[in-house]
Amino acid sequence: MIALLLDVFDTFRNTLDDLAPIIGTLFFFQYVVLKQPLINLDRILIGLFMVALGLTLFLVGLEKAIFPLGDTMARQLTDPAFLYAAGQIPTYLWQDYFWVYVFAFSIGFSTTVAEPALIAVALKAEDISGGAISAFGLRMAVAMGVAIGVTIGCFRIVSGTSLWMYIVVAYVVVLLQTLRAPKIMIPLAFDSGGVTTSTVTVPLLAALGLGLASTIPGRSPVLDGFGLIAFASVFPIMTVLAYSQFSAWQERQSNKQDKEG
Repeated sequence: MIALLLDVFDTFRNTLDDLAPIIGTLFFFQYVVLKQPLINLDRILIGLFMVALGLTLFLVGLEKAIFPLGDTMARQLTDPAFLYAAGQIPTYLWQDYFWVYVFAFSIGFSTTVAEPALIAVALKAEDISGGAISAFGLRMAVAMGVAIGVTIGCFRIVSGTSLWMYIVVAYVVVLLQTLRAPKIMIPLAFDSGGVTTSTVTVPLLAALGLGLASTIPGRSPVLDGFGLIAFASVFPIMTVLAYSQFSAWQERQSNKQDKEG
């Protein structure tokens, strides 16, 4: 318990060091450039303390729970004792890792649905569009994109294929979709790819990728362990653009039926 408290204290001190440039910049512009006093300074200071404390607890939680959990799941799912029956010779073929892909899809979808940044962006998009953009539909489209992307990313790690091929093809598809997608959804789709890789998703994906690359024979944690976050960034763009194209097609079909009726 004492060791944990000391770890929390050290992390809090490091967090204050990391936040100091941000806080210094804000106060510099407020007092030196704008030359205006801060209203409710006491509340702002309390809020900054809460931010530092929250980041501290989050970082300690990552170190103590999220990273070990992701690594443990990856190791258990790739354990030959789990993959192969007793007496069976391990082949380590990509099709042997079915449950890895299922776990990757599930964890990619669930973490994205719970992502605070995505929830905020989706609600704001629905509010500004007057309900034309559904917050729930946007979240589901992004979550599906992350799930697909993480699954393909895990397949890349298992199979040992090059990262650049997947990313190049994915962005070519995104560019082609951009030419046909409704203009109102294009900026939102590209932003959706960024907000998914935030506080909840990134730690788990990093732990999963490094865990897989560490346990699968012939894979390097440095070369193969990273890259899942790139998949989680580009594939939501594809699914949001596809969602917008499908919605536009549905609307055209509905208008066509109304005219024919």
